[in-house]
Amino acid sequence: MAVVREFTLPDLGEGLTEAVIVQWLVEAGDVVAVDQPVVEVETAKAMVEVPCPYGGVVTARFGEEGAEVPVGAPLVTVAVGAVPDDLAASGGAPPVPAAEGADGAADSGSGNVLVGYGTSASAARRRRVRPGTPAGPGAGASAESPQAPASAAAGPTGSRADAAGAAAAGARTVAVISPLVRRIAREHGLDLQGLTGTGRDGLILRTDVESAIWALRERETAAAGAALGAGTAAVPGEERIPLRGMRGAAAEKFSRSRREIPDATCWVDADATELLAARAAMNVPGAPKVSLLALLARICTAALARYPELNATVDTATQEIVRLPAVHLGFAAQTDRGLVVPVVRDAQNRTVEELSAEMARLTETARSGGLSLAELTHGTFTLNNYGVFGVDGSTPIINHPEAAMLGVGRISAKPWVHEGELAVRQVVQLSFTFDHRVCDGGTAGGFLRYVADCVEQPALLLRAL
Repeated sequence: MAVVREFTLPDLGEGLTEAVIVQWLVEAGDVVAVDQPVVEVETAKAMVEVPCPYGGVVTARFGEEGAEVPVGAPLVTVAVGAVPDDLAASGGAPPVPAAEGADGAADSGSGNVLVGYGTSASAARRRRVRPGTPAGPGAGASAESPQAPASAAAGPTGSRADAAGAAAAGARTVAVISPLVRRIAREHGLDLQGLTGTGRDGLILRTDVESAIWALRERETAAAGAALGAGTAAVPGEERIPLRGMRGAAAEKFSRSRREIPDATCWVDADATELLAARAAMNVPGAPKVSLLALLARICTAALARYPELNATVDTATQEIVRLPAVHLGFAAQTDRGLVVPVVRDAQNRTVEELSAEMARLTETARSGGLSLAELTHGTFTLNNYGVFGVDGSTPIINHPEAAMLGVGRISAKPWVHEGELAVRQVVQLSFTFDHRVCDGGTAGGFLRYVADCVEQPALLLRAL
């Protein structure tokens, strides 16, 4: 006998309380395996696929693509044990052995539902239930017209499922193909449900979204002007961008860092000519390429081994400095969705070649929006290569709750006194921003001077191997 289980948006961790549905990966009537991803969502941290802990037939989906859903809201209902034998025999997801739950009903769930950390089971390929094939109660329900079975509302979350089903039943299908159109609408807080497209069959085009955003901003500007009074009239054509998603999360972290951390910055110019020569010597034909950022990362881990007090955080609740045993090195990466800081785990144990490969992988994943929460959180030190923007120096904001950040400017040809002679050398400015609660200027200066010495004489790194 099939038992309908409701799967809700799980706890996202890191203080996240909601997510936006980006793309459904299953439809009502699909057969899913335990731990198979059923929906892709976007949080303030990343875009992740959410695995369902139940195996069976999807009977209903809740929420349109582009809708924001809170943690605990229903995502899908699954008829556990409703997979037809012919589908199981022909390669569909097999029924999962049932176990008696607390309510006496057959249950099947993995519990692997933490967003961003993946699952331990590989997902079987999906098979759509053929029309007319009995597949348990409510198998024909869809996101656009979810006819959730009565048993789906029998559990402790039944009232929530009823409300979600009723809301979704009155919603129309949004005719949008382009993910870019959805992203533009989401970033500007535009509800696509109320928009009529000018494309074929009502398809919503980019021009439709941009026109609607313009009209929405004009109305908001007029309303703001009326509310503020005649003395503060609104400026025609001004644009208001909501601080939501990743942009909002970054803004909050920057503000918190400035509020809580008494930071200071010191900087030094260094001759990077020998470092560039060392990198060129490493990148011989046929060998894996080593990036300059990876070399700088290796220098950072060597410097932190000498100055471990900088690989730390401050526990404000207990008023204690917490020195951390491992270096989880974050590095700033600019993407179309904003600034992100992927984290290389246990960077102190990796070679330059390993650091280069991992940083390249994380950067590519960040640009595609696929970083997990595990790859974005719990860093202990950050490397910020703002030189890629063509600037020489900066005083970056510390990545809260870390205690320090090394900044690297552009490397450019400049006149430099080398071995007593004026020469043209490749010079870089290094800046070091640190939490003054964790160390004094002597420690910070010693760290930065060691980094600069390694940049100028890469052979010094041999001492740390």
